[in-house]
Order: sequence, then C-alpha cells, then structure tokens
Amino acid sequence: MPANTTSADALSLVDQQLVDNVLAGQRRALAKTITLIESTRSDHQQRAQKVLAALLPHTGRAIRVGISGVPGAGKSTFIEALGIWLIEAGHQLAVLAVDPSSSVSGGSILGDKTRMELLCQREQAFIRPSPSAGSLGGVAEKTREAMLACEAAGYDVILVETVGVGQSETTVAGMVDMFVLLQLPNAGDDLQAIKKGIVEIADLVAINKVDIDPKAAAVARAQWKQALHMLRPASPNWRPPVIGVSALKKEGMADFWAEIERYRAAMTSSGEFEEKRKKQALAWMWSMIESGLHQLFRNHPSIHASLPALSQNVAKGLITPGAAAKKLLAYLKV
Repeated sequence: MPANTTSADALSLVDQQLVDNVLAGQRRALAKTITLIESTRSDHQQRAQKVLAALLPHTGRAIRVGISGVPGAGKSTFIEALGIWLIEAGHQLAVLAVDPSSSVSGGSILGDKTRMELLCQREQAFIRPSPSAGSLGGVAEKTREAMLACEAAGYDVILVETVGVGQSETTVAGMVDMFVLLQLPNAGDDLQAIKKGIVEIADLVAINKVDIDPKAAAVARAQWKQALHMLRPASPNWRPPVIGVSALKKEGMADFWAEIERYRAAMTSSGEFEEKRKKQALAWMWSMIESGLHQLFRNHPSIHASLPALSQNVAKGLITPGAAAKKLLAYLKV
C-alpha cells in the first residue's frame, strides 16, 4: 500500500480485481465500473471514487470529442461510420451515447446500440448508452468519470454523443477536447434558430448527408463559414472549419479525422490543449461541489421538514420566494 494511502482509502479485493480487469481492457469490467459510477447509492459512490482514484494515473491519453446536432442530423449513423473507419485505422474507440430521459416516467429508451449495430460487433469498440436523467447539457451527470474509466481501459478515442441542440447543450464543451456540430444540408433556416452560444463553442462543423443534395450542402457550408467568420474565434490558433460528410455512404471520414488531428496538433503546440484540460478539471470540481451542496441542503433534517409547508406558502403567495429561501438557508448556519 502506498505511503499516502490510508486504510479507509484502500480498495477491497473485489474492487481491486475490477480495477485490474479495467486496466487489462476487459469490456465487461469497464461496463461494471461505469454502472458503479452511475449508481446513486451512497456506498456505491464511495466505492466508485476509490476505483476512479486507482484508475486516474492511467488516464488522459485519449482524444475526447463531443458530437452534437439537431435531431435527424444522423449523429448515430455518423458515429458508426466514423467509428468503423477509426478502428480500421488502428484506434480503440469508446462511445458514450446519452439518451434523453422522460420528464414524466424518468425512463430512457437507450436505443443507441440498436442504431450502431455494425460498430457493436467490433471488439475494438465500446458503446455505452446512458440516460441523461434530466442533467443539463444533454450529458449524463457521470459522463466525465465514465470517460476516465474508458481511457484507463485503453481506448484512445472517446466520442460523446449528446441528446441534441439546446441552450444548455454547451455543457458538453466543458468536458471534451473538441466540440463538433453536425448539421444538415438544408440547415439555412435552422442556423437562425440555433443559439449563438452553440455556434461560438463549435470547433468544427460537419454538414452530413451531402450526397442527398450537393447544391444545398454547398449553400449550407457557405452559410456556416460566414456565421463562424463573424464570431471571434475561441483560440487565436484555430478557426473552426466547415466540411461535408456522408455517414450513409461512409464518405468524408478521413477528412473529418484529419481536422481532428490538425486541431489537436495546433492546440498542443500552443499549450492550449493542456491548459484547457486543467480548467475543465477545476470546473468539474466546482460542479461536484455545487451538486454535493444541493444534496446536503435537500437532506438536511430541518430543511426536509420545513420545505413542504414553505413551498405551499410560496405557491399561494403568502411568502416571497426570496424570504422562503432565506429561511431555509438559515438552517445551514452553524
């Protein structure tokens, strides 16, 4: 046991075996680890943090790419075509696909594996659909930690497929190295509806299904280039390109990945790549702190007892929301 490891931090024999199997690249062990990470049980969360601590030294070597786009843009089809191309090029690929959870039942279809049937059959690919569970950004709350587990298992490309475009979708950019926006050839009108924040954080725009209407695709590329040109680039060393692809015909995958590699080289040589990951790690820490504080607030005995009555009074207009919040927060004062 390392000198800086206390007995409380030590892994159980079961979890040590789990860590060893993940590091050996066993997909079953990786799936079990992500299930442990996603569990809401407090004992599972404690175990998950110990397992992640053991895996952490073996992470950080993959390229993390977020892929978003309007519904119907063909994200899953594109990821399968790209994934097969990457595997044939010698890469190990992990896909973290986030399915929207029902706001009514809380359930999720988790159908990404059925949409990536060919990719599922490849030994070099690991596909994990996870419910968004209402988390902002269309990304499951534990996606960041799942990425670390995938990296420790030896996957050198991590693709995160998000729910779809929305104002809170920008959350995904805070956990990946490169954010890709997938669009359709006839997206001229859609461009006006897309939030400016989405366009500002796009590192690459790919127009899919260019084979259907090449003329419309050319117009869409010109519109996107103009839109991106009008915005201040996030980095002085990179101006987001706009390329055309056809996921159905598996065309443009080499050009797409060439842009990913060019981006990584540009960001690495300027030092921005490492700096971006440092900032993301700190932002992740604060996000976890805020989440933890919210949970502590909800679980406080006095708050738990007072919340129903105060909520009713706020709804009836008997007390202002600000006054109610102040009353509840007062319980946290030592």
